[in-house]
Amino acid sequence: MNDRPTGALSGVRVIDVTTIVLGPYATQLLGDLGADVIKIEPPGAGDPIRHAGPKRNEGMGGIFLNINRNKRSVVLDLKRDGAKEALRRLVPTAAVFFHNMRPRAIKRLGFDYEAVSELKPDIVYCGAYGYSERGPYADRPAYDDLIQGASGLAVLGADSDGAPRYTPTILVDKLVGLVASQAILGALYHRSRTGKGQKVEVPMFETMAAFMLAEHIYGRAFEPSLGGTGYARVVSPHRRPARARDGYICILPYTEAQWVAFFEISGRPELRSDPRFGDYASRSGNIDALYETMGEAIAEKTVAEWAELCDRAQIPWAPVNTLDDLFEDEHLRAVGFFRHSTHPSEGGMVLPEPPVRFSATPASIHRHAPRYGEHGAEVLEELGYTEEEIGRLRECGALWMP
Repeated sequence: MNDRPTGALSGVRVIDVTTIVLGPYATQLLGDLGADVIKIEPPGAGDPIRHAGPKRNEGMGGIFLNINRNKRSVVLDLKRDGAKEALRRLVPTAAVFFHNMRPRAIKRLGFDYEAVSELKPDIVYCGAYGYSERGPYADRPAYDDLIQGASGLAVLGADSDGAPRYTPTILVDKLVGLVASQAILGALYHRSRTGKGQKVEVPMFETMAAFMLAEHIYGRAFEPSLGGTGYARVVSPHRRPARARDGYICILPYTEAQWVAFFEISGRPELRSDPRFGDYASRSGNIDALYETMGEAIAEKTVAEWAELCDRAQIPWAPVNTLDDLFEDEHLRAVGFFRHSTHPSEGGMVLPEPPVRFSATPASIHRHAPRYGEHGAEVLEELGYTEEEIGRLRECGALWMP
């Protein structure tokens, strides 16, 4: 893979001191945009996500290969002085320093904002961790599952018996990673206008609380309250893919014209004059009855019949795909969504291309996910380290290289 970065962040160096999914996903997005992401990994086994899921070689699992593309790996034992000095020499060459340790832990290592900004006054310094350092939960460890519970997400996804349930995707890590990448871009824009860096905090709990309340704040947006939380249409137990005669389908009339058309093609034109369903407010107030009625109608026809009827009536619909179905989807195939390539050590690979399209600065996958410590010598040589100095760092355990 010899593509040169063409994205808007080409030439921007990011020091990535993160592990698992949240931080690596954020920096993958920055790397796709052209940033030179230098991944600082701990000694031993490196980023734990290297070892998750199927793999051909140890430390190169499928998740790692996807969310750590477009990065270089340097293994430093930041408990050793030589490694600390190497990272200090790296900081002035970077625009962004990003970590996902709790504030006290990064301060003990000597790389809190105050220390890093002394080395690089205009650094964009981002910390993404469980809870804001301003609150009483600041020192609590946090993971995706825990924040799903704390943010209200697990209760909204409850089973039919009311038992809270985790969403079957690492939603918190990915969402907070996305927000962190957006925050870093905002700080970089401010830096480009003013020449000044800043400290950016992206706490998981507060980010997810704001995300969940975007629509679910509902009546609690008012003082005094005009009702409880929970957007009625979204929390209805009848809001789910509908069972047709031979499978499942997603159908969502939304505008007045679409609802009128649905009542017609479902053979229930009389519902147009039903006071429960006559306008947006009435439908919202009777959402359970509306969705139940829809479900009964959809069960009478096949998926193919509904697809044809909805297309003809211009009613939004979609298939119910499995994850495996995505690899065969005709639209994704037509837009070139999947990139097929050969990794130097892992062989044939298929990864999703960056989905956002830029006409002038296209994002790209221009570098394979790195093998553990693959770029240690390369990066240190860029900092002016001699071969002898690199050898001494290896001998004392500050630097690990394959």
